[in-house]
Amino acid sequence: MAPGPSTLLGLALCLAQTARTQQGTIPKPTIWAEPGSVVPLGTPVTVWCQGTLEAQVFHLDKEGTSVPWDRQKPPGPGDKAQLAIPQMTEQHAGSYQCYYSTPTGWSEGSDRLELVVTGSYSKPSFLALPSPVVTSGRNVILQCLSLQGFNRFFLTKEGEDESSWTVDGERHPDGQIQALFPVGPVTPGHRWTFRCYGFYRHTPRVWSAPSDPLELLVSGLSGKPSLLTLQGPVVTSGQNLTLQCRSDVGYTRFALSKVGGQDLPQRPARRPQVGLAQADFPLGPVGTIHGGRYRCYGGHGLSSEWSAPSEPLELLVAGRLRDRPSLSVRPSPSVAPGENVTLLCQSGNRTDTFLLSKEGAAHRPLRLRSQGQDGRYQAEFSLSPVTSAHGGTYRCYGSLSTDPYLLSQPSEPLALVVSGGSEDQPAPQWSQEQQSSSSVKRVGWAGDGCTDPSTSLHTALVPVPALPRPGWVTRARLTWYLSVLIGVSVTFVLLLLVLLFLFLLHRGQDRRRKSGAAVSDAH
Repeated sequence: MAPGPSTLLGLALCLAQTARTQQGTIPKPTIWAEPGSVVPLGTPVTVWCQGTLEAQVFHLDKEGTSVPWDRQKPPGPGDKAQLAIPQMTEQHAGSYQCYYSTPTGWSEGSDRLELVVTGSYSKPSFLALPSPVVTSGRNVILQCLSLQGFNRFFLTKEGEDESSWTVDGERHPDGQIQALFPVGPVTPGHRWTFRCYGFYRHTPRVWSAPSDPLELLVSGLSGKPSLLTLQGPVVTSGQNLTLQCRSDVGYTRFALSKVGGQDLPQRPARRPQVGLAQADFPLGPVGTIHGGRYRCYGGHGLSSEWSAPSEPLELLVAGRLRDRPSLSVRPSPSVAPGENVTLLCQSGNRTDTFLLSKEGAAHRPLRLRSQGQDGRYQAEFSLSPVTSAHGGTYRCYGSLSTDPYLLSQPSEPLALVVSGGSEDQPAPQWSQEQQSSSSVKRVGWAGDGCTDPSTSLHTALVPVPALPRPGWVTRARLTWYLSVLIGVSVTFVLLLLVLLFLFLLHRGQDRRRKSGAAVSDAH
């Protein structure tokens, strides 16, 4: 029995050369597949063959098969026939060609249709190196990776200028098989969205599932937005976190990028006030994956060009390491302006870097490389001289160089008190009993006197004394000046009152003398 229409893709038309008469006078047919020639496993596809209005019978030939050929008549007057596949399988994948007959003979074969099935293997990983954010005019490397052992990879570019590339796989140092696709120069003229597939050379039309789409973000030169978080640079593990990108340029959308990451989430802009556009990026409960350095970009409409990047925002996740360092102060937990203060952060566990954070401060925590001493790790944060602006509550954290964005548990909070009074008076001393009786230890240090010379997490922070500004005076000296000024003013007012009293007294005496003299003259 001849196969029915549902198995037409397995039909082979073995036409003898002698049976094709008058080939040169009959146009060859056109063959195509709907919705496309790359078909996910288990989904329907329809193959069409179109000839002339004189076509009477259509035949389909699958390369490499010896199945007896069958013929398909058009359902009615017309020049084409459809060959349907209810569910795409690996057996349907292959290279197809169709023919048709007319009253005068057979046509020549159509061009080949390469019918590919996808989803037979798990999807590969797809990365942009070094980042999916590319400056306009630069090149980028796209990397397709898989543990399946594929020896061929296929890259497709989506959009109006659709194109594709096929390259051989090579072994990656970690044991995976990879393919590298150089792309560029990247320009903002159109969208740059890609997918990749893996397959084996002996079955070139049986592919893996497609990778996740990778869209390149083309960074331009327009005004950079600002990226901030209301929670501060140090967040606690499990805490809900939202990053906010804003600009006064008037962008209609924003994108968020994490250094070393591949995701580029986008959000439409909203306008909370006139002249300001912003977008919120909820990251959800904070976990290990959220630590890192972020930037955001602004874009207009559907343009593929984005703004210059924002300044980097570092997110440090506290509580991911079990260690909890201690924080102490020298010489005293309460100091007068102008004194030198040192905060000591210590831990008994291995710590590569210590960080000091001031509660309520928007700037990054201060960092110092740890130093080993007596089997402990420590770092000394120095400030000289202190001012009233250094008052506040501090905590210190530890981190490892293997993942500098993941921090230990915070130390107990330490509150700095910069008291007033004369500079000549010694700072009040606190006893150990006073320190231990308070739930919050009091210390005398703030982060403003340490300068971080580098944005790198691995560069040691060198404490630099804060120099007095021109015209700088301490609170104690200012108090003394005010006291002297008030004293002089009071003395001056009292002197004026005495002089006024003497003047009035003298004037009254003159009047009495003149009155007495007038009475004497009358007698």
